[in-house]
Amino acid sequence: MDYQKILEQLADGELDHYEVDPKDAFEFQSALRSFGKRQNITGKALRGGKIIYSQSKTGV
Repeated sequence: MDYQKILEQLADGELDHYEVDPKDAFEFQSALRSFGKRQNITGKALRGGKIIYSQSKTGV
């Protein structure tokens, strides 16, 4: 999975949100930590371990 591309699309507003399953969470978090515009992305944890990432309203 190309998480770098997904993160770019989230930060630029091309994607409304991206849902990460628990099995992919660690790999996605690793990509997010090294992403230059990570302050532009917010994650919200859901029941069951899924996380929905979207563009941060304050980071735009």
